[in-house]
Amino acid sequence: MAPIVLASTSTYRRQLLQRLRLPFTVQAPRVDERALAGEAPRDTARRLALAKAEAVAAGQPGAIVIGSDQVADVDGEALSKPGTHEAALAQLKRMQGREVVFHTAIALVDIRGGQHLDDVPTLVRFRVLPAASLDAYLRAEQPYDCAGAAKIEALGITLVESVCSDDPTALIGLPLIRLTTMLAACGIFLPAQ
Repeated sequence: MAPIVLASTSTYRRQLLQRLRLPFTVQAPRVDERALAGEAPRDTARRLALAKAEAVAAGQPGAIVIGSDQVADVDGEALSKPGTHEAALAQLKRMQGREVVFHTAIALVDIRGGQHLDDVPTLVRFRVLPAASLDAYLRAEQPYDCAGAAKIEALGITLVESVCSDDPTALIGLPLIRLTTMLAACGIFLPAQ
């Protein structure tokens, strides 16, 4: 089997990929993650997922490289990683009582099989909560590295009323159902023996 490389600095994506019980390494991609002017959130996620995979694949001949990116879409406006407490609080306040689409794109670059690119949208309806609750959540979880500051796999579940997606792992950052389909196209069928 060709070596598998995850092009990411995300601990969440690393933990998700470990669920598949495949040997893999991780390499940080050197990619500018800013959205382009006028770029739709879905397009940003797709472009960045592919750019991450291609950047790492350039130095990993023969490897299968996985890249992923997630952008939250609030009425066509992109929300990415907030970085700070203040920015995270502003994002959470903006999403309250609304439906937000989280676009999670996944790219797989395989020198033998070319490129595979797809995205999994997840529709999340957020609750309306007091500012003190949002602040308490942020202080407890510090999800400043999560798109929209919504860390659903932990205390962030209290922020939402509902989640609708074809892949439950997409919202965490790496759509494993879609990834296993892409890996199968490269001849890697799971579970592996």
